[in-house]
Amino acid sequence: MGEVLLQLENIKKNFDGTDVLNGIDLSIEKGEFITFLGSSGCGKTTTLRIIAGLETPDEGRVILEGKDVTSLEPNQRNVNTVFQNYALFPHMTVAENVGYGLKIKKTPKQEIKKKVKEMLELVQLEGFEKRKPSELSGGQKQRVAIARALANNPSLLLLDEPLGALDLQLRRTMQHELKHLQKKLGITFVYITHDQEEAINMSDRIVVMNNGFFEQIGTSDEVYNHPKTSYVATFVGNANILHGTIEKVVDGKALVQLCDGKALVDMEAYALEAGDRVTVAVRSENIQVDEDCGCGLYATVMEKTFSGGMLRMILQAKDGTELVASRHGIDARANVGDEICFRWESDHAVFVDVPDCKRGVRK
Repeated sequence: MGEVLLQLENIKKNFDGTDVLNGIDLSIEKGEFITFLGSSGCGKTTTLRIIAGLETPDEGRVILEGKDVTSLEPNQRNVNTVFQNYALFPHMTVAENVGYGLKIKKTPKQEIKKKVKEMLELVQLEGFEKRKPSELSGGQKQRVAIARALANNPSLLLLDEPLGALDLQLRRTMQHELKHLQKKLGITFVYITHDQEEAINMSDRIVVMNNGFFEQIGTSDEVYNHPKTSYVATFVGNANILHGTIEKVVDGKALVQLCDGKALVDMEAYALEAGDRVTVAVRSENIQVDEDCGCGLYATVMEKTFSGGMLRMILQAKDGTELVASRHGIDARANVGDEICFRWESDHAVFVDVPDCKRGVRK
């Protein structure tokens, strides 16, 4: 375990009678890149604003570097924020924008000039000192906003969907640059996004939020390959959710009756047993389609599309359950209207929404 930089303790927030945060707890280590991922209205931006001091929680505490900062103003916390709209001053040059926070602190002019030069070199904007924001591209504006935030040497940098206004190609480039910058500086980043690909590509840990709760906190691998809830499984990667009953447990695998057939699912450390009703999540790319795979899981191909190198098939199982199977490349073996057999490897499916009394610790 590393040194804890930030702790959120039982944070609750209510707006106009609606609970936005429902007693969330989290510890963030120094040098960590952690991302809050969730749909609009889940509470991630409110959480960021509470960390920044722009909102005050109704209950709970914010502990930064061992100090309770819950009631402190934003300028009393060693925290800076980069917003989606960048919030650059249009009448100021790039250099003036970057050095603004230092000027407010009455830092000597020569120190400001040196720091601005250092920051612009860091974000690869040397020679842009005299330009105005209107003369910059979206990616350049984003770099200026980051340089301005870093100029004050914050112990924590908050980023509220900073890439949301950029086109797809530039956004992917900036994802790489931001991650590289964070590792180079060793500063703790708390990042807000609704883009699952962005979260998976950049984060040391991901916090998946839903309706003011933390659904799951874990690495990209844990969240994608071992989701704990059906919400996480479908929000991060759009998994198929199937319902069934365990028939028997043998050698660490559960034989599950579902979709009028049977399939094996690894038990991991779950204390499940024969007769338990269960929910199974299977990623579309892990569903294998054959003419006959001997497991009794049969479906009809309802739709077949090909886009961006990926074949996507919508299947309807005999009991009416709809599934999606996907793979790279064109597969002409199964056509719309054909009856096929589908299956998966036991370690490519996971149980989700398991009650706490049945949940163990994943090995």
